[in-house]
Amino acid sequence: MWRLALHTVSYAGVWRGQTQLTLEQTLRKAKELGFDGVMVMAKRPHASPLDLNEKDRQQLGDLLEKLDLTVACIAGYPDFTSGIDRPMMPFTEVQVLYVTELARLAKDLGATLVRVFTGFERQGIPFEAHWDACVRGLREAGKRVSDLGVTLAVQNHHDIGAHPDSFLWLLEEVGEPNVKAAFDAWAPCVQGIRGEALRVIVHRLAPYIAYTTCADYVALPRLQHDPALVHYSTPSPPVYWAVPMGEGVIDYPTFFGALDEIGYRGWVAFEMCAPLKGGGSLENLDEVAAAFLRYIRQEQWRKGPTG
Repeated sequence: MWRLALHTVSYAGVWRGQTQLTLEQTLRKAKELGFDGVMVMAKRPHASPLDLNEKDRQQLGDLLEKLDLTVACIAGYPDFTSGIDRPMMPFTEVQVLYVTELARLAKDLGATLVRVFTGFERQGIPFEAHWDACVRGLREAGKRVSDLGVTLAVQNHHDIGAHPDSFLWLLEEVGEPNVKAAFDAWAPCVQGIRGEALRVIVHRLAPYIAYTTCADYVALPRLQHDPALVHYSTPSPPVYWAVPMGEGVIDYPTFFGALDEIGYRGWVAFEMCAPLKGGGSLENLDEVAAAFLRYIRQEQWRKGPTG
């Protein structure tokens, strides 16, 4: 039904105890596990444009061809609100330049999608200034990469546009035909959006959805001890840590069902970029990645939550 990609961040050693593989090792791992393609992390230690010259890109392309793997997406990490408190510095231009370089990398590796973020909100700066920076940055970046045949897929993770209503407004205001949505189910879940409300959101965003990345999580409660009360103070927000697909709280049955309803036939990527149940050993990473493939290909999500 969908083409399945492994996000290389899953083997990049970015969280406590996680095994780190090189990009080349991760590509081979994706093939070994049975993925159709990869989502390439466009920063160190995997694929920073600073580190990949023409020869390096050709060698990566040759390896991808040998393995019969497709680069589904280049995973970019821009922050269009960075430097918003220092308007004399050309931070928007820096972000646009970075995204443009990612688009060139995508083209060199045979990809047509670059995942991007919006921006984080900085204290003491009016919200509208953050919003404007993201709109201007995404709009210019979209125009810059269009000649390369690249689509920007905005992921609904950073502060600006994180709520589905704001996310849709943002995409409409950017208004570039090659600026689409990399819409995930995680952000709506932690905002309490599930079931029919999630289904409606997917349908509303249907014209924009070009990509999605998955991981499942459980919410672990957090408390702060107050010795004066011999008790705990008001509970803090829970921490979300990762578990195999279908064992967490993300409403994937509704999410995948809605994607099916709107006729989505693009890539579905899987990532392990948070502390994971069972730890970060190579064996556990492999098993959890394989569990994702079973969950999707056997359509276990149609059976509803299992955990």
